[in-house]
Amino acid sequence: MGSAVAAQGQASPWQLGLQEAFSPVARDMHDFHQLLLVIITAITVLVLVLLVYVVVRFNRKANPNPSKTSHNTLIEIIWTVVPVLILVVIAIPSFNLLYFGDRVEKADMTLKAIGYQWYWGYEYMDEDGLAFEAVMLEDNELKEGQPRLLATDNTVVVPVDTNIRLLITAEDVIHSWAMPALGVKMDAVPGRLNETWMRVEKEGMYYGQCSELCGARHGFMPIAVKAVSKEEYAKWLVEAKKKYAGIDAPVMKVADASVAAQ
Repeated sequence: MGSAVAAQGQASPWQLGLQEAFSPVARDMHDFHQLLLVIITAITVLVLVLLVYVVVRFNRKANPNPSKTSHNTLIEIIWTVVPVLILVVIAIPSFNLLYFGDRVEKADMTLKAIGYQWYWGYEYMDEDGLAFEAVMLEDNELKEGQPRLLATDNTVVVPVDTNIRLLITAEDVIHSWAMPALGVKMDAVPGRLNETWMRVEKEGMYYGQCSELCGARHGFMPIAVKAVSKEEYAKWLVEAKKKYAGIDAPVMKVADASVAAQ
């Protein structure tokens, strides 16, 4: 896969930093990350400068007669007030981001993801009977351009520029539905329905993985999402309702007998 394609929706070789953002929540996450990076760097540099100053100015040779001062009211006020102000600066965008990524008030569609050991099931809640499972493709099943350990036999298709409510749950153990490029990471807990949302801003393929240790094949239950135009999505719905009608749960393909025994 070419580097230009690989850069969208998945990590690329020798990549530094976060994956490129393709949703409003992911973009705000990146902005918050950059803010924290500036603050952390400034604190680190300040502490380093103070340490160097203390070593140089107050070593035994440079300062043979140390001061007997035990308190400095001004310094004590500064090192109490400044950290509080820093925490306030961090807290305001942090809370804004938490609430922004929590849920969408007016969703255009609802997608339900169910975690199983070890694959994902999907239900399009607004389309009666449209549901399917997505299992990772093994190495000998990959087609040209499909990334290893990320491609699935069935792909989640969503329209761009659409507010999508995500309902996340699990059938057996705790999983986590994570899509870095779209700013989504939500635990899938048995017996609980967690909610979040996403809005894909650009057509293309996006990849994620289960991000909660869930058993022997935890690293082999990827997430593949294809974002298409609204017109193409409407055409896909017609075909998908025929394709996935009455499909049974998948028979899992396991790597070795030890996993099969579990």
